Amino acid sequence: MTSTPQQPSGLFLFDKPKGITSHDAVALLRAKLSLQKIGHTGTLDPMATGLLIFMVGSATSGQSAMQGLPKVYGGTILFGSETDTWDAEGKVTAEAPPPPLDGKSVCGAVKSFNGKLIQQIPPYSAVRLNGRHMYKLARANQVMPEVKREVEVRWISWAARAPALDFEIECSGGTYVRSIAHEMGRALGSRAHLSVLRRLSIGSRSVKDAVTGEALAAMSREAALARLLPVTGGVNA
Repeated sequence: MTSTPQQPSGLFLFDKPKGITSHDAVALLRAKLSLQKIGHTGTLDPMATGLLIFMVGSATSGQSAMQGLPKVYGGTILFGSETDTWDAEGKVTAEAPPPPLDGKSVCGAVKSFNGKLIQQIPPYSAVRLNGRHMYKLARANQVMPEVKREVEVRWISWAARAPALDFEIECSGGTYVRSIAHEMGRALGSRAHLSVLRRLSIGSRSVKDAVTGEALAAMSREAALARLLPVTGGVNA
């Protein structure tokens, strides 16, 4: 009796380049591995770069739990203009003079957006409202109600270089960094949007150990399979 070959499974760390969706990134790995059963642990917007953890084969069983792991991001908030998507990909919808970004005002704003927060979900997001993705409703110019959720944010570092604020934060799963930028702009009496975002880590996994898009394209299937990591400690990646 011939036994069925064991299907590849494990975690694949990918450094997503700017300009592609998370779905596009999954498609790249599916094509490379010739496998369909691949998921990921949290969407990155096309504008964003950084760590995507792909879950291959039977490892996808822990997808939901891993999506809730804390994440670390680095990025830049640009003050002076607000966009409909709350990031640099959108159309400018409002402008205001940038705030001074002196030490006192920045520290006060950081303190207001540190810890447990009730944040507004961006209208252009994949969150479902009455069974439909919010971004589809926004594109159809429908009136969007405010949808809010509780998240937890910890600011690791920040540096002002007016009219921008560079930052590094750790946050709970489901946090929208775009929302922090949008709301901080208004809190400082101005307008703002997220101009740069890079995911640095998910749980204990770092983007430093991830495969770039260029490296993945140049790899053989065997080399890519060799980069699969075991799921250790349950879902605690």
